[in-house]
Amino acid sequence: MISLAGRDILHGWGKFVLTGLGLGLLIGVTLSMAGIYRGMVDDAHALLDNSGADLWVVQQDTQGPYAESSSIKDDVVRSVRGMPGVGRAANVSYLTMQVRGEDGQDVRAMVVGFESDTEAPPGQPLHLVAGRHITRSHYEAVADVKTGFVLGERIRIRRHDYTVVGLARRMVSSGGDPMVFVPLKDAQEAQFLKDNDAIVADRARTAANPAFNRPGQPGLLDAVQALQTSSHSVNAVLVQLAPGAHVVSAAANRATPDASAQADEVAAELRRWKHVAVFTRAEMEDILVAKLIANSAKQIGMFLAILSVVSAAIVAFIIYTMTLGKLREIAVLKLIGTRNSTIAGMILQQALGLGLIGFVVGKVAATLWAPAFPKYVLLLNSDALTGLGVTMAICALASTLAIRAALKVDPGTAIG
Repeated sequence: MISLAGRDILHGWGKFVLTGLGLGLLIGVTLSMAGIYRGMVDDAHALLDNSGADLWVVQQDTQGPYAESSSIKDDVVRSVRGMPGVGRAANVSYLTMQVRGEDGQDVRAMVVGFESDTEAPPGQPLHLVAGRHITRSHYEAVADVKTGFVLGERIRIRRHDYTVVGLARRMVSSGGDPMVFVPLKDAQEAQFLKDNDAIVADRARTAANPAFNRPGQPGLLDAVQALQTSSHSVNAVLVQLAPGAHVVSAAANRATPDASAQADEVAAELRRWKHVAVFTRAEMEDILVAKLIANSAKQIGMFLAILSVVSAAIVAFIIYTMTLGKLREIAVLKLIGTRNSTIAGMILQQALGLGLIGFVVGKVAATLWAPAFPKYVLLLNSDALTGLGVTMAICALASTLAIRAALKVDPGTAIG
């Protein structure tokens, strides 16, 4: 049986190999789609890990700075630092925008503003591979290597130029955009401060409003105009819990030494007294993975299903065509007493061999072209093993049509 299958494959090896290559490219695309989804999940986890936070304090009735717009006053951090169980807290600002390099090319990146004047604050860039951290309060930046920026390069963010003093790795947003870190005040200005023309227009509009231009209150207009030109908002406060601290909840009136329980207790106290939304690590993971990329996961799943059907159709067609081309030989085998199980096994082996060639080609192709994708593609060995099993199952199922046609052959046609 093995000899018959091998000899038949050698007889038509050109068609067999070309079909295996075509099937391999489809399998490579399938593995890449699974890798894209894995990469999206890994990007979300990398974003949370790189923030260095245990809790995210954001605007009330919002889901945080990664899922939707959030704006709170930057003085909230002072009251957060005074809460029991809080080790460190720092303001942070996120803004996804186009950053222009020295060559004039725009790079889509997430600009992160963090408090560089504090010691090891949450939100600072990690995993530096070159250069240094930001030491000045203005006009220095640390960029992810994916941006393509180099040390010493001058980049443009809104109205100001920044010098790249450090390079980091795997500092990305949940959407896979590389991050550019700048001092918090610069990021606040870039995100919240209006341009000069808008400020002039707002001042003229305010001056023309009688409610703010009262003769008896000459300072009211100046105060309103000062507020219009200020930028004292941030997107979130990142909180690191104090190690080993016990938090006594006003609601439960009990100490909680467990880390996850401690995070829940501190979050509950912050929501209770500060009138903000607070998310733990588990809750933020749920927002990023289960909500933000849910539609993308469904779309990728649809593509995987379609590619599986197409792969099955290709295998079924080629094996069926090869079987129809040797019906007379199959009739001869039946005439000399070859069992149906032997003939079916020969066809099944050809289908499985085709699938094995296709999987090897697909795995090699996916590994080679994965780094060329603009987003991170994470190819896991577990996904590869699952793909191999699914490929073999599809090939076995696709061979049933050819096996059925072979078993219907009349042995008499061999001598007719």
